[in-house]
Amino acid sequence: MPMFEFLLPIAPYVAISVVIAIFLAIYMGWLRPVAAFLVGTIFLMILGIITPEELLGGFSNPSIASIVLLILLSTGFRKNFNLEGLFNRLMGTAHTYRQFLLRMMVQVSVLSSFINNTPVTTFMVPYVFDWAKRRNISPSKLLIPLSFATILGGMITIIGTSTTLVLNGFMVDFQLPGLESRYFLLIGGAVTVVGILFLWSIGHRLLPDNQDLKDEFNQNQNEYLAETVIASGSQLIGKNIQEAGLRNLPGVYLAEILREGKLISPIPPEEIIQAHDSLIFAGETSHIIELVRRVPGLSLPKIASRLAQEESQTAEVVVASNSSMIGRRVKDTDFRNRYDAAIVAINRGGERLQGKIGEIRLAPGDVLLLLVGNAFQTKIEVFRDLIVVSAPENWKRPSMRKAYALAGVAGLAVVLLFLGVFSLFTSLMIIFSVMGLMQMITIQDIKRELDFNLIGVLVLSLALGQAIANTGAADLIANVIIKGVARWGPIALLLSVLLLTTVLTSFVTNVAAVSITFPIVYSLCAEQGLEFLPFLLAIAFGSSAAFLTPIGYQTNLIVYGPGGYSYRDFFRIGFPMTILYLTVVVLSLISLFPSTFS
Repeated sequence: MPMFEFLLPIAPYVAISVVIAIFLAIYMGWLRPVAAFLVGTIFLMILGIITPEELLGGFSNPSIASIVLLILLSTGFRKNFNLEGLFNRLMGTAHTYRQFLLRMMVQVSVLSSFINNTPVTTFMVPYVFDWAKRRNISPSKLLIPLSFATILGGMITIIGTSTTLVLNGFMVDFQLPGLESRYFLLIGGAVTVVGILFLWSIGHRLLPDNQDLKDEFNQNQNEYLAETVIASGSQLIGKNIQEAGLRNLPGVYLAEILREGKLISPIPPEEIIQAHDSLIFAGETSHIIELVRRVPGLSLPKIASRLAQEESQTAEVVVASNSSMIGRRVKDTDFRNRYDAAIVAINRGGERLQGKIGEIRLAPGDVLLLLVGNAFQTKIEVFRDLIVVSAPENWKRPSMRKAYALAGVAGLAVVLLFLGVFSLFTSLMIIFSVMGLMQMITIQDIKRELDFNLIGVLVLSLALGQAIANTGAADLIANVIIKGVARWGPIALLLSVLLLTTVLTSFVTNVAAVSITFPIVYSLCAEQGLEFLPFLLAIAFGSSAAFLTPIGYQTNLIVYGPGGYSYRDFFRIGFPMTILYLTVVVLSLISLFPSTFS
């Protein structure tokens, strides 16, 4: 459908307004990213600014298909490789904090250059927790470096992060040559080495060393709110708090009483306990179940009590950023049947939550203490809502029976990719086909792992980029940038592109950052007669400079809750890390493209 004629003079401003509205909706949490992109792009299609073909064109883009294949391959590798055993061998002689820190960062950066960094981080968090617990070291000294190392390693190859492939998809749509692996190896290798050395030598001093957190982790502890109930007939009914023995408890304190919808806090010692009271305790996880077993008449809610009577263990999980449970009350999630587990306690970044656990609305990064049944491991692998931080002791490890053969095929396909024999999509299809033939991934795995929210954002971001280009909005913004900084030369333009992309990726999604900056940079280079590649590489590296906030990148959010971090903690180490990262990128681009920046 052609654009309405009356819109022609204002089309660039309409497109810019829609982009701003999408970013505000994402940043303020009004809509989930896929919903914000969908509403915005459909609105642009209704106005005739983009066509239905442009809206759906991303589904046939090889780069988007490659991202989907990488997600599925990551699942297959995670299922069939005993990565824990591998890391145990590699880390075996690392006995000090700095030895472990260096080895961990080097190894995860290498791994995340070939496997999506989100599953790498997801796997490593429990491993790091366990090592820290055994060495009396606070996990807060390790988890941010873990996240940052996976981000850095993802920039060593084109396949290391989805944003690079999204950028490559834009380049294909705009009839530009695709990205070359050698530039990522050179620039990504440089930022990875410099970033790891910074974190190992100086940066670790900027990490919080929360003594309370460290003490708690000696016994796998953290401060939670745990709900217990006073059942009818309990011998505690009619006693005050002091008489019931609920004062001066080791590792736990009574924070609140909920009685017929009324909250009592603080609680005086003479407060009389009544039937059906909900007693909310705050304290350390290792004491939660012990308290219920030790104090007669005190019990967990019914579903948790059933699990406690079974052969259950405890586990800690984090609510993922794309979880379908975000914003929903615990009691509305059917948690017991869904996971064969019951939530007995919740921690939210040091914030003491009030109210009954069943009434709490879950948020990204919430850490949940669970009582889990025998089917927990099977069930949690079916859904994508939770990330395991501390696994039960009976957690089954994958067999390596077929893994070595797959590793050989994958290695050969990667070599042929770098030699230019196969395209990225063809190489990934070879590995995926072998994985399927060896029954290392099933149809159920594929159905489970396909994240349609992510795929939707990827496809719609390409359509949004087309809208920015088609309307002249990119030319308009590019001209503003040119007027502001062009007189300072190409280096000033390069810095502008890097800073714009870095700021956007810190507060919205990195895919959104690429979708807005690509058409602007395309117009800017065309207007100034500059070589496209160095400025497009600036977008690639700027969109991964997600060190300033926990919301800028999925891996940051994964470690945010378990590490007990604040936004200030991320900024304290993320700001110098960002400056160092961008400096290395700028110097690398200037040295690799001297004719452009001379």
